Amino acid sequence: MSNEQARFAEHDAPFLRIEGLSKSYPTANSQQTEPVFDSVNFGIKKGEFVCIIGHSGCGKTTILNVLAGLDQATTGHVFMDNREVAGPSLERGVVFQGHALMPWLSVRKNIAFAVRSKWPQWSAAQTNAQVEKFVKLVGLTSAIDKNPSALSGGMKQRVGIARAFAIEPKMLLLDEPFGALDALTRGTIQDELLRICAETRQTVFMITHDVDEAILLADKILLMSNGPQARIAEIVRNTMARDRQRATLHHDPQYYRIRNHLVDFLVARSKELSHGRAPAFPPVVEPGLLLAEPAA
Repeated sequence: MSNEQARFAEHDAPFLRIEGLSKSYPTANSQQTEPVFDSVNFGIKKGEFVCIIGHSGCGKTTILNVLAGLDQATTGHVFMDNREVAGPSLERGVVFQGHALMPWLSVRKNIAFAVRSKWPQWSAAQTNAQVEKFVKLVGLTSAIDKNPSALSGGMKQRVGIARAFAIEPKMLLLDEPFGALDALTRGTIQDELLRICAETRQTVFMITHDVDEAILLADKILLMSNGPQARIAEIVRNTMARDRQRATLHHDPQYYRIRNHLVDFLVARSKELSHGRAPAFPPVVEPGLLLAEPAA
């Protein structure tokens, strides 16, 4: 192991470990193209909430699908809890951009299907109690026996979120899950997500394009360079207190330093680091902290 790799491993002693991940897609004549992303390396500690941000086309959703076991990388490995990810598992719950509900089943039955898959030995009463607990969590108790066709788009997505939480996975994978929600509902679910993660120490990997959402939710923010040959260019550590709240976030001077750093990356530096120019083992930075006190 090189000194660079050792420093990277020391920072991230991971529950989830991603090593040398790349993905290429074949052309019409079956020859592989230039990798969409390449040499992606990062780790997530148990109980960490990690967001990944990058421009469209850099491979964020493909990385999430590889972590979920729904897609295969061209090269590289993913390990969770010291076991290699080789396919889908109920140890990893996924919430997609679309709700992915079974339209012929009610809210209750959609979630119960997932709960029974995880705990087939449970009684009907145990299953129903688990379902009702998480339906209440997302504020849909009054709609629990309605079919998806009777729900708004935002309500359907909340059912998908409840379903993922209800199986109590070791790892939660979220692909822009709040994009279809109105601002008020989005804020409510964000707050609930923070509360649940604080209580359960849930490990989360989430894709978002919302800088403020990432600062509110994440312990670490992975900044991805542009494709092709996209990489994790930086790992930004959120130095704000973990009990941060949406209403008071903007009062902390660290918020503006972190936000400016993220926006600067997305606007300018992500382009400069495209085509494999980002380091294979990204540096960990803490832009929220002042390196030195300003002169009087």
